[in-house]
Amino acid sequence: MRMGIKIIATNKKAYHDYFIEETYEAGLVLTGTEVKSLRQGNVNLKESFCRIKDGELFINNMNISPYEQGNRENPDPTRVRKLLLHRHEIDRLTRKTEEKGLTLIATKIYFKEGRVKLEIGVGKGKKHFDKRESLKQKQASREIEKILKENRKG
Repeated sequence: MRMGIKIIATNKKAYHDYFIEETYEAGLVLTGTEVKSLRQGNVNLKESFCRIKDGELFINNMNISPYEQGNRENPDPTRVRKLLLHRHEIDRLTRKTEEKGLTLIATKIYFKEGRVKLEIGVGKGKKHFDKRESLKQKQASREIEKILKENRKG
């Protein structure tokens, strides 16, 4: 039996604030009540970011709300969580963040074959005018889609 991918949450703000160049899939070290809370969709990636410390990758500020049926042993919602990647991937990310000044951003969290996975984007910060340009392009593509849709109907 093969299970597909079930997206729990995406970080749209990451694509608005950064040019995402590459993405990596990482596993997460979680407790049981955190996984149950994720199954209910109680997670917020907006303010989260990744950091490499002592050759290990961690995610900060990812808010997993406490599980309602959990007991007093529920962990802190914004605790620092360890990410699981291969050593060569962590080394590669370390080089990129040190040399080119790139940032590691959580872009998506999902279930893949019953396991929680986090998509990490390697991104470069957008300047204010870049954000305006992105918004203009989105607006133009929406208008084109709207016109094409009207032409198909009529």
